[in-house]
Amino acid sequence: RYLLEQDFPGMRIGPEPTTDSFIAVMYGDSEGNIPGNALVVDPKKPFRKLSRFGNAFLNRFMCSQLPNQVLKSISIIDSPGILSGEKQRISRGYDFCQVLQWFAERVDRIILLFDAHKLDISDEFSEAIKSFRGQDDKIRVVLNKADQVDTQQLMRVYGALMWSLGKVINTPEVLRVYIGSFWAHPLRNTENRRLFEAEAQDLFKDIQNLPQKAAVRKLNDLIKRARLAKVHAYIISYLKKEMPSVFGKENKKKELISRLPEIYIQLQREYHISAGDFPEVNKMQELLETCDFTKFHSLKPKLIEAVDNMLANKIASLMSLIRQEESNMPTEIVHGGAFDGTMAGPFGHGYGEGAKEGADEDEWVVAKDKPAYDEIFYTLSPINGKISGISAKKEMVTSKLPNSVLGKIWKLADCDGDGMLDDEEFALAKHLIKIKLDGYELPGTLPSHLVPPSHRKPFQTVE
Repeated sequence: RYLLEQDFPGMRIGPEPTTDSFIAVMYGDSEGNIPGNALVVDPKKPFRKLSRFGNAFLNRFMCSQLPNQVLKSISIIDSPGILSGEKQRISRGYDFCQVLQWFAERVDRIILLFDAHKLDISDEFSEAIKSFRGQDDKIRVVLNKADQVDTQQLMRVYGALMWSLGKVINTPEVLRVYIGSFWAHPLRNTENRRLFEAEAQDLFKDIQNLPQKAAVRKLNDLIKRARLAKVHAYIISYLKKEMPSVFGKENKKKELISRLPEIYIQLQREYHISAGDFPEVNKMQELLETCDFTKFHSLKPKLIEAVDNMLANKIASLMSLIRQEESNMPTEIVHGGAFDGTMAGPFGHGYGEGAKEGADEDEWVVAKDKPAYDEIFYTLSPINGKISGISAKKEMVTSKLPNSVLGKIWKLADCDGDGMLDDEEFALAKHLIKIKLDGYELPGTLPSHLVPPSHRKPFQTVE
């Protein structure tokens, strides 16, 4: 709702658990809903494989279409609210985690939403997060309603959230958490306003770049699936080879299932496969219980060779084709809704801050602090109105900034490139040092509004 800036059909928002369905929010010429059963038989929609989850799920699945600019670039899957306690075992009627896993394998980004007042991770939420295993690079976390607590409480809430997530997500990398208040209402606590704006901007950039990288991600998923299919073929063919031709099939099957961890290690050594490419042992053992091992196929080296050739050669040429296509096409980013609110104008991110300060003012922005800078300048014994690089260095190093940064500031401030600084250039250098010390980035080239007045080129008049 926050991203689209308009209601969509079937939407309900409230403090109680409201969403009881999976809603695919997609672009359409007119507003409307498509129920789950009709959705999975539509060849134009990518949901046909969801029919295997049965009616209990399809009754809780729908597509909401509306003509919104944001949805021209991305589609959003809104999942049901997480249940807790006894309700989670009796209410669903379908395998919730299996459905989440199906979507997780196909989406480009997974966003976990937490409330600053409700940080507990219920059993169902924990199981849901575990179903995203193998998709860790897609996960982002949003800590919402952060304006309802003060700074001290927010630090504790953030720490508690990271601790809770660390218990559930077993990865050495720290998940990216975006902190803010993602709704269009006044902030209750404004002391962290700048933090919330920066975090929202980071989240927007992350989402806006998704269409650009979609083709590369699809290729990445193809490689992942090819590697898994190859390993699967090794496992299945080994089980087939070990089965007796006539008697004791059932006993041998049980023995092979119990020995699966050892089989993994054996195949690892024999075919030089990474341990991370094997499917989860417990899940595989569970699935093998219902299989007839005699119907498994033997290993076909030609097919394995074809997969290896594809991974070694064809993927590289595909990658270069994608890059070539991307360079020829206009950059596609998400537009509309909340994404346009911070694009331009005085409320754009970073507007009037750091090096952008004074961009829309007639007076030189450094002038207000120049008297203080002039006092320092005249203590450095200027000759003919200029100080040498050595004198400037003695003053500039007092900022304790590293030489690499001070060197960049010198290049920006020495407007005429004579290796010396006049009073205006020195004031500019001090202003750039202040920008860096305040935590802002330095510009690559000097913006026109920061050029000292005496170094500005006069306007040419056309007669």
